[in-house]
Amino acid sequence: QESTWSVGVCVWVESVCMCVCVQDFPWSGRRLGRCAVVGSGGILKNSSCGSEIDRADFVIRFNLALINDSDVGLKTDLITINPSQIRFKNLEQNPDPLVERVSVYGNASLAIPAFAYTFCTGQSIKTLKVLHPIRPQQPVAFFSPIYLRTLDRFWKGRGLKSIRLSSGFMLINTALELCEEVHVYGFWPFDTNLQDTPVPYHYYDQMKPHRYMHKMPEEFVRLLQL
Repeated sequence: QESTWSVGVCVWVESVCMCVCVQDFPWSGRRLGRCAVVGSGGILKNSSCGSEIDRADFVIRFNLALINDSDVGLKTDLITINPSQIRFKNLEQNPDPLVERVSVYGNASLAIPAFAYTFCTGQSIKTLKVLHPIRPQQPVAFFSPIYLRTLDRFWKGRGLKSIRLSSGFMLINTALELCEEVHVYGFWPFDTNLQDTPVPYHYYDQMKPHRYMHKMPEEFVRLLQL
């Protein structure tokens, strides 16, 4: 079984070789009990799921999603960051906007897909370098490219032909390895609910889905099968 996280990493960034050591997280090597994997689906809007989510032993969220106590809860133990979300201007000279954004989640671990695409790597390394001196209590980890490649091949071999697995689907797989129980919220992939009421893509904004990158309905079918 491949490790989910990159522990030792050396990469070339702007003609400079940079090496980073990411220590094991405090929760590695043990089962995490009841986990809540909280997607960003609009189905969570006005759902009143917040208190149930906050009762979980471990809560996973995505892409710096907004939190609230009523619908999605406040507790966060691991949250992903899309590299496109950390393109702050003059990040090294002015880290305050990024620090303010991540501090909302307390000391939750930050997971970044640093090796998903070439353009992600330099920005992810820069984020780690900026955050660690300011918030050393908040771990930053990079998804192991070997793990992600293995996961992609596993599901492609079972008929899931998306360009790239969604981060939500990846982390549900990870939770199944780490947790005794996995409870999933906010992964409804359709634009209406069972009563034909319109459902936004995200519960916190009006963004439209990227229909060619991920195969959300197909992933949903795999979740139902699981």
